[in-house]
Amino acid sequence: MRIGVNALYLIPGGVGGTEIYLRSLLAALARVDSRNEYFVFTNRETGADLVPGSRFVQVPCEVNAVFRPGRILYEQVVLPARSPKVDVMFNPGFTAPVAHPHNVTVFHDLQHKRHPEYFRWFDLPFWNLLLWAAVKRSRKLISVSEATRDDLRRFYGAESTVVHHGADPVFFEIAEQRAPEDFFLCVSTLHPHKNIERLVRAFAAYGKSRLVLAGMKGFQTEAVERQIAALGLGDRVRVTGWIPREELLDLYRRAKGFIYPSTFEGFGMPVIEALAAEVPLACSDIEPMRSLAAGDAILFDPGSDDAVMAAFAALERAEARSNARIRREFTWDLAAERTLAVLNA
Repeated sequence: MRIGVNALYLIPGGVGGTEIYLRSLLAALARVDSRNEYFVFTNRETGADLVPGSRFVQVPCEVNAVFRPGRILYEQVVLPARSPKVDVMFNPGFTAPVAHPHNVTVFHDLQHKRHPEYFRWFDLPFWNLLLWAAVKRSRKLISVSEATRDDLRRFYGAESTVVHHGADPVFFEIAEQRAPEDFFLCVSTLHPHKNIERLVRAFAAYGKSRLVLAGMKGFQTEAVERQIAALGLGDRVRVTGWIPREELLDLYRRAKGFIYPSTFEGFGMPVIEALAAEVPLACSDIEPMRSLAAGDAILFDPGSDDAVMAAFAALERAEARSNARIRREFTWDLAAERTLAVLNA
């Protein structure tokens, strides 16, 4: 087959986990698929490093992803005309060119339906329209967790195939290199549903150690930074913003515990990464993380300051768990094989 990959949404360093998803999946497809050709449609921001092998051809498109209206217009009008010989168009970032006859689209979550209050009023109508159109105009849908599959059924009456994310093999190497220091780690974009303000309050009440908040600075950044200052935590809480991958991996290597207080997730990739690296983990007692952690994490109520504070205390006493289950069930090669099965169906 000639498989198109709609990577127009990608802003390197600017779209969080969906960038890790796309890069990791393409690299795995290059390893497991020796038959098909791939045509990766990229924007002006994305370099050639996205394309992993000889059967992958980069197709540069004259559009800037940072200007979302222009990107959407290009995706809907120009992309179908540029890909007439593509047998299937793989859309890994929620939206799809509705005029293309053979779309396969990935849904990472349905936050716009579950928590519309987290969206800017002028963004929400477009999320509703474009994702509805992607559901209706896709031959197949992929959901990244059972929770997202259930949401697709609930809100759109649509069936999908669950294909879990994988853990980068480097995290298994980190498990062999652990050198814990006196700080807790949370890897998260600073968005409202990530619950970082409550995390900081609970950490202040806990009163010990240090906390590193690593991830993109999102819509809640100013509020979080004001709170850190107001609580006098400037010397104990570090907000890194976006950092190079190697620096992030070093934080996993050195953290004594990992805490993830999100109130909503489509998958929860940092949870899998922490488990793969064998960092003691505490995370919200919600789906899909409850199922992903599967007895290997301290679960807590993300709506309670006291519960989050208790999670910090529990992490002090926690021991690392084996990552054997993660090695077996959550690999990118397995994700690539399952994705390929959907593309071939």
